[in-house]
Amino acid sequence: MRRRLINSTLAVVLVVIAVFGVSLVIVETRTISASAQESVESEALRLISVVESRLLGEEAINSGVLAEQIDPARYALIEIPGREPISVGDRPTGSVLRATETGEGGEKVTVEESRSSVTREVGRTLLIIGAVALLAIVSAVLLAVRQANRLASPLTDLAETAERLGSGDPRPRHKRYGVPELDRVADVLDSSAERIARMLTAERRLAADASHQLRTPLTALSMRIEEISVTDDPETVKEEANIALTQVERLTDVVERLLTNSRDPRTGSAVVFDLDEVIKQQIEEWRPAYRSTGRALVCSGKHGLRAVGTPGAVAQVLAALIENSLMHGGGTVALRTRVTGNQVVVEVTDDGPGVPAELGARIFERAISGRNSTGIGLAVARDLAEADGGRLELLQQHPAVFALFLSRVPVDRKTPERPVR
Repeated sequence: MRRRLINSTLAVVLVVIAVFGVSLVIVETRTISASAQESVESEALRLISVVESRLLGEEAINSGVLAEQIDPARYALIEIPGREPISVGDRPTGSVLRATETGEGGEKVTVEESRSSVTREVGRTLLIIGAVALLAIVSAVLLAVRQANRLASPLTDLAETAERLGSGDPRPRHKRYGVPELDRVADVLDSSAERIARMLTAERRLAADASHQLRTPLTALSMRIEEISVTDDPETVKEEANIALTQVERLTDVVERLLTNSRDPRTGSAVVFDLDEVIKQQIEEWRPAYRSTGRALVCSGKHGLRAVGTPGAVAQVLAALIENSLMHGGGTVALRTRVTGNQVVVEVTDDGPGVPAELGARIFERAISGRNSTGIGLAVARDLAEADGGRLELLQQHPAVFALFLSRVPVDRKTPERPVR
C-alpha cells in the first residue's frame, strides 16, 4: 500500500510538472527571445537617432564615437549615403538577432547580436525551472511517504487488533489516528472487543456459578440414588425416589435460573410464595450434612409469612448461606424469620468465629473468601436476591449474621412466633 500511495502521488506530480513545466519553458523561451529582439531594435533606433543628430550638427561620425553608444557585445553597421560604411564591434557568426532602422536622409543602421546570449538566458531559466521541479518531486515523495505511513500504519494496527480479537484477546486498544474513516473502524473494533469481553466474562461467570451452584444438588441427588440402590424396602425406595425427583426439579430450576441470570442479572420472575415451604425444604436437605458433622440446624421466628420472589432463587440464596455456615462457621446454625416494615427478613447465624475484619466490607465480591473456598457462593446469592428486588446483607461479623430481605405480602391474621426446633 505504501508503494502504491508513493507511486500515485509521484505520478500526479510528474504529470503536473510535465504539463505546466513544458508550457512554462515555451512561454519563457518566447519571452526571452522577444525581449532580446526588442532590445536590439531599441539599440538600432537609438543609434540612428545619434547618427541623424550628428549629421545635422555636422559633427564627426566614426567608429570610435559610435562605439560609446552601443553595447560592446553587439555589432553595428552604419551606412550613410556618399560615405564609407562604418562598422562597430565584431560581427557575430551563426544565428543572430538583427534590427535595421533607416533615417530621413537615407541613413541606415543595422544592429546584430549573437543568439547565443538568448540561448544562455534560456538555459538559466531552464535550470531554475528544473531545480524547482526537482524540489517539487522531492517534496512530493517526502509527503507521499509521510502520508503513506500515516495511512498504512493505522491499517496495520487495525489488522493486528482484528487478529488479536480472532485469537481470543478481547482487550480494546482505544487508539485513534486522526483519520475519521480509520477512527470509525477503530471505534467499531473497540466496541466489538468490549462486547466480546463481556460475553467471555459472562460465560466464565456462568461456568463458575454453575460449578458452584450445581455441586450441592448433585451431591444430594447422588446420596438419594445410593440409598435407593442399597435398600430393598419398596416404601423407602418410593420415598427416596420422590425426594430425588424433587431434587431434580430443583436442579432444573437452578440451571434455568443460572442461564437467566447470565443473560441479564436484573431479570427476575418474582411471584408470591410461602416462605415456610422454602425454609422447610432447605432444612430437610441440609440437616443430614449437619448431623454428620455433629452440628445442628434449627429455625425460629414467625411462620405463615408470604413474600415476593422466585422460590428457586430464594432456595439457592438460603442454600448458599447454610453451606457457608457449614464450611466456615461453627456450632448450631439458626434460621430466624422476622418482619420489618414491609419486608420479610430471613437471618442465618451460627456460633463460629465470624467474618474476618479484612473481609467484612468485601464479603460479597467474587473471589473474596476465606479458608480456600471459591468465593463465588455469596456473590451468586447476592445477585439472585437482587434479581428479585430483594437484597442480601451482612448484619454482623462476630458472630456472623447474614440477612435476606424480601418484599412482604401482608396477611389478615396475626402470625405467632415459630418455636425453635
